[in-house]
Amino acid sequence: MSDFIYSVFPRENFVDLGLYQFGWEQCDPSHSFGPAARNHYLFHLCLSGTGILMADNAKGEAVTYQIKSGQGFMLFPHQICTYIADRDIPWEYVWIEFDGLRAKETIELAGLNQDQPVYKARYKDIAETMKTEMLYIVNHKEESPFHLIGHLYLFIDSLVRSSVHAQISKGNSLRDFYIKEAFSFIEQNFQNDISVEEIASFCGLNRSYFGKIFHESTGKSPQEFLISYRMTKATELLKLTGLSIADIGNAVGYPNQLHFSRAFKNVYGISPRTWRYENGGRNM
Repeated sequence: MSDFIYSVFPRENFVDLGLYQFGWEQCDPSHSFGPAARNHYLFHLCLSGTGILMADNAKGEAVTYQIKSGQGFMLFPHQICTYIADRDIPWEYVWIEFDGLRAKETIELAGLNQDQPVYKARYKDIAETMKTEMLYIVNHKEESPFHLIGHLYLFIDSLVRSSVHAQISKGNSLRDFYIKEAFSFIEQNFQNDISVEEIASFCGLNRSYFGKIFHESTGKSPQEFLISYRMTKATELLKLTGLSIADIGNAVGYPNQLHFSRAFKNVYGISPRTWRYENGGRNM
């Protein structure tokens, strides 16, 4: 039977980058997982042994990759994949599932995508740091969420800097300026009845072009980001205050409580009241 460690990250709200689950496993010969798809980004690092990854590329075509010790592979949201341990030298791997508004950007900087999901190290010392950070997260699940998120950032930094496919960050481009302006406008006005047109207008762009560069930069449409931001603020209020559901909905831009509850359930899968109960929030 396989040896493994598996942990689910507590429901805390980290908008830029957040953890979902992480673990380690020494697989049995021919142990397989899938075919399946994930909702978030999932990175595996092979510590020893070998195995096979079968994953759909950007065109939906199944491609097979041989993964050996020291290499890794990235799985993308909604991508169908299967991975199988070698029959003679089964792999041992560590994994981290994460997501957030900066996830797409960081993965692109590492040079990984659905057509090129295999990680190979250019710099062994930095790759060793990456492995250390992954194992630290797995072996310190009792630490605070903020502590673990700090190590997630160190893992991401090492992944990007060590990857043989790493891209040069353009940074400080006019596009970056527009995205930061949009973030700023949403942060200051999310509680109001704002539209995508208003956000684009604030940035001095037409809606079509604004929507295009926003999605390319974040992986989300402006409307998806606005909803996600509002729901994150809503969970903070649910957990830290005794405000009523109606008052919280109004505070994050939903004057109609029914509309707020419906939007919240679409994101978290449960009602605001249930979320508050399950996460130790304050009641009236």
